[in-house]
Amino acid sequence: MKFKLTEELWKEGNMYVSYCPEFDIASCGETVDQAKKNLKEVILINLEEAQKIGTLDKLLQEAGFDKTQGILALRKELVGFTPIEVAL
Repeated sequence: MKFKLTEELWKEGNMYVSYCPEFDIASCGETVDQAKKNLKEVILINLEEAQKIGTLDKLLQEAGFDKTQGILALRKELVGFTPIEVAL
């Protein structure tokens, strides 16, 4: 089963943080590649554990996935991610 997920990356101090908002999971690494690799690993572990205990369908539904005709798809699609400034 394959998933298309969103990954947010940012630098925090001397570490890189990788975050998946669909599953509210984050990981980090000393490089961008390491942070990305670590995030994929943590997501996979969470999915495997949910499958083992029988809660995978609930997890996917809560993350925003719909299963239509055997295909998993997000109900929403990220179309942009732009920093903005607001002054008060």
